[in-house]
Amino acid sequence: MARTTLYLFAFIAIYAVKTSAYTVPPAKLEAIYPKGLRVTVPDDGFSLFAFHGNLNVEMEGLEAGQWARDITKVKDGKWIFRDRNAELKLGDKIYFWTYVIKNGLGYRQDNGEWTVEEFVNEDGSPVDPSNVPQPRPTPAPTQPTYRPTIPTQRPTQPPKCQTSATVVAGRSPVCRGSLVFSEDFERTSLRDLNSWTAETKFPEEPDYPFNVYIPDNTISFDDGALVITPILTESVHHEGFLTESLDLSNRCTGQLSTTECRREASGAQILPPVISGKITTKHRFGFKYGKVEVRAKLPAGSWIIPEINLEPTENVYGSLRYESGMMRVAFARGNPSLAKKLYGGPVLSDSDPFRSMMMKEKIGIDNWNKDYHNYTLVWKPDGLQLLVDGEQYGNINPGEGFFSSAREHAVPHASNWLRGTVMAPLDETFYLSLGLRVGGVHDFADDIPDKPWRNRASKAMLDFWKHKNSWFPTWYNTDLRVDYIRVYAL
Repeated sequence: MARTTLYLFAFIAIYAVKTSAYTVPPAKLEAIYPKGLRVTVPDDGFSLFAFHGNLNVEMEGLEAGQWARDITKVKDGKWIFRDRNAELKLGDKIYFWTYVIKNGLGYRQDNGEWTVEEFVNEDGSPVDPSNVPQPRPTPAPTQPTYRPTIPTQRPTQPPKCQTSATVVAGRSPVCRGSLVFSEDFERTSLRDLNSWTAETKFPEEPDYPFNVYIPDNTISFDDGALVITPILTESVHHEGFLTESLDLSNRCTGQLSTTECRREASGAQILPPVISGKITTKHRFGFKYGKVEVRAKLPAGSWIIPEINLEPTENVYGSLRYESGMMRVAFARGNPSLAKKLYGGPVLSDSDPFRSMMMKEKIGIDNWNKDYHNYTLVWKPDGLQLLVDGEQYGNINPGEGFFSSAREHAVPHASNWLRGTVMAPLDETFYLSLGLRVGGVHDFADDIPDKPWRNRASKAMLDFWKHKNSWFPTWYNTDLRVDYIRVYAL
């Protein structure tokens, strides 16, 4: 899979938080014969390793350096940076610093110095000293040179941290521009996702989707990407299972002893006909304000919806009808007739018109589910910006507050936001969520051609299932694929 290199990381990392809670393993530097430089760090559960260095020139604090490279894949238990064109000689000195991301947090090892004292072959074996280049001679001055005594200043400490507007739950103030969370999904199983928890529950209000979240057979990893795939419930159990019962209590992530954890079919109220997956950072990482970047390939298929969202951690303004809000980083319906329309922005009510009026739209040349795209949401204390592939398509200004326009549209919970800032309810801690859901009673208008259910009908899910032959044939590219997700401090 092609992977976008983080060209700006070298500058962003200048402000990365250095903490004594973890010590980065020392880097091993090797001069390769006849030319080349190799830097190796043993893996310790990292999701990224970065090397920054200069040859024979001291680093100006945490500058990017002559070498500035992010490594996103571990190889044989090691993180390896390699410059095959580096021409080194005995006596050369490399000044460097390294950076790693472990469990979503960034750590540095500063002020590194290393002198070339020997050369090695590709396999690490030493090279006969008589075959290697000699130390660089020091050129003698051709004539006396007068240099006035002028004090020079060279920073001996990293640049001071400029405190960001971003707040990360459980951490001290972060530095402006720093990378505060990163996940590249270079994994083989859910057990390796230290920053995420998989949902196992029946999703309910306010959208009542037609699926249940169970990670088995729906969440996988492929070529460095998270893959979420919807499957039919009967394909896991047996035909007719939708009229029986399903108990998830022994591992449910919803509220125990409720219908979030156990369902029993009754008449038209069948079990969800689709099983899908969802992961969140709810108990691992939460933040307020920042820049979220996601590289993803959206799912195709009628009545399928990607979930690339920010969700409220504490529901400070209420837990019903999106009283505490939600933010969509990227949203495009999977129906072939709808898939050219991309949306992003806040969801502040369960029903239209206010549900979608704050969302921004971009119509693509082709369906958004045809390929990977880079989706960005910038969440600021005074508004939101939305970008796709680096192009801004939406700017959301709360004006005097979201409550003003919500009140005009008779949103019953608008008054709850008066106790917050102009960004309320989007002024509290949110977490990341990635998932895929199907149908539901709010995201597809009743006037869409060939829609098999009506949103307010008591038999909505049953009607959807009865028309399986109309939508299931379109489910041939249904995966949501996420290459990476990163959060930067503002």
